[in-house]
Amino acid sequence: MRSKNHGKLLVTRKPNKIVGDTSRVITRPHLPEDTKRITLIIERIRGLSESRQQKLLTQIIKNFSGRHEDLTHIFEKHFSLVKKHIKKGILLSETESALVGAYFTKEYAIESAALFNPSIVPHPVQDHLEEGSLRFVMSLRATGEGHISSIVFRSGVLNRYNTFRFDPVSEFVETPDLKLNPFYKRKLFQHKLKEMKADNDICSCVLNTLPEEFSKEQLVREMGRLHKHPHFTLNKQYKTFEIINWLSDSNYEVDFHSDHRISERVIFPVSKNESRGIEDARFVQFFDDTGESTYYATYTAYNGVTILPQLIETKDFISFKITMLNGKAAQDKGLALFPRKINGQFAMLSRQDGENNHIMFSKHLHFWRTSHIIQRPEYPWEFVQIGNCGSPIETEKGWIVLTHGVGPMRQYCIGAILLDLENPCKVIARLEQPLLIPTEKEREGYVPNVVYSCGSIIHSNELVIPYAMSDINSGIATVSVNNLINSMRKVTDRS
Repeated sequence: MRSKNHGKLLVTRKPNKIVGDTSRVITRPHLPEDTKRITLIIERIRGLSESRQQKLLTQIIKNFSGRHEDLTHIFEKHFSLVKKHIKKGILLSETESALVGAYFTKEYAIESAALFNPSIVPHPVQDHLEEGSLRFVMSLRATGEGHISSIVFRSGVLNRYNTFRFDPVSEFVETPDLKLNPFYKRKLFQHKLKEMKADNDICSCVLNTLPEEFSKEQLVREMGRLHKHPHFTLNKQYKTFEIINWLSDSNYEVDFHSDHRISERVIFPVSKNESRGIEDARFVQFFDDTGESTYYATYTAYNGVTILPQLIETKDFISFKITMLNGKAAQDKGLALFPRKINGQFAMLSRQDGENNHIMFSKHLHFWRTSHIIQRPEYPWEFVQIGNCGSPIETEKGWIVLTHGVGPMRQYCIGAILLDLENPCKVIARLEQPLLIPTEKEREGYVPNVVYSCGSIIHSNELVIPYAMSDINSGIATVSVNNLINSMRKVTDRS
C-alpha cells in the first residue's frame, strides 16, 4: 500500500506484521516473598510417597518438556536457589530435588502483551545469499505480564526489491547463561560511584585494596573483610555495600548457545536497576578506525521508579556484554550512537530535557559529560516533544536521522532530518510534514495513536523502517532515500 506524504514523497507500507506470540515462554524462579513458605512447600513435597512423587514428576515432564529444551537443567538451577531452606541433616532424592525445582519455577510469556519498538541491522553473517540480498537481525521490545520488557530477536533476508523473508521463529525461547564474575575497571567504577553521590570513605576502603581491574568475586571478598572487621558504623556500611552491589550487578555478560536460532534468544532483566524492564534497544553496527565492526545498542533500564541508560555490546548476537553509561549527559531516554567516530570522537544523539534533540561527543564510549540542542519542536505535529528514532544513517548527502514528534492527543509521528556529514551539530534539512502518521488500523493498541522506530537501514537505495504500531505490534515501511532527502526543506531556506 502506498501512502502519499507530501509532494512526490511516497512511503510503502509492507504487508509484513510482526505480532507477539503468547506461546513463547521462558522459565523464571517462582519464590514467595515470605521465605518461611519455602520450607513448608518443601515439606509438603517430602510428605508424598515415593511412588506419588515419581508419578507427579513424570506428569510435569510430560506436560512441559515440549515447551522447554532442558527442563532437568532448569529444575536443578531453581532447586539451587532454595536448597538452603532445607532443614539440616535432610537429604533429598533426585526425584524430590527435581520436584522442588519444579514447584519454584514459573513460565513467563515474554510477548503476551506486546512486540514493538524494533530496530534493524545487517546480520554478521552475509554468505550464501542471492545477489543484491541482505541478511538482517531485528531486535524488538517484548512485553509480558506486569509490563516487564525484554529484548527478543528475529532474523531474515531482504532481497534486492526489499521484499522481506523472515526466518522461521523457534517454538523455544532461551534465557542465557549469566556470567556472574565479570571484570571492572577501578577508576571507572569509582567515577560512577561519584556520579551516584555514593563515593565515600567506605568505598575508598574497599576499592583501594583492589587491582586496577578486579572481579566481582574480589569485590565481594573485600566487602566481606570489612564486614567482619568494621571500621565504620554498621548502618553506613550496609547502605554503601548495597549501592556497590547495585552498581556491580549493572555490569554483566550473557552467553547463548551458538547452535540455537537467533529467535530463541531473549535478554531478560537481570540487574536490580532493570528489574521492571529493558526498554527500546537501539542497535547499530559500529565501525572502528580499522574497519572492524561491533554491534552496540543503547537501552533504558527501568526499576519501577528510575531509569538508567545502559549499553549492550556484541560481535555475533551470541555473547553480549552489558555495561553502564556514565556522565551527566547520559541520564535520559533515547540515546542513539552514530555508526562511526566523527573527528576522532564517539558521537551520540540524546534528549536530556525530555523535549529537544541533543547531540554529544566523547573520546570514551562509556562517558558522556555534555550535550547541546540541535533541534527543537517547530511544527504542530511535534509541539509536545521530539526525539530520535534510532541511530543516524550515513549517506553522501548527510546523516539521515529519523525523528519522532508528539503532537495533539499524544499522537506520535515519524519525521526526518539531515545532519551535515562532518559537522553533525548542524541540521541542514528536515521534513516539514511527518513521514509516517498512524493509520486507522495502526492507531489502536496499548498506547494508541503511536508509530515509533528504534533503528532503520538503507538497502537497494531505500530506507527500510521497521516501526511499532501503538505499542502492541510492528510493521515495516520503505521510502526512496533520494526522494526522502529531496523532499526535505533546507534549513537555511526559510521561504
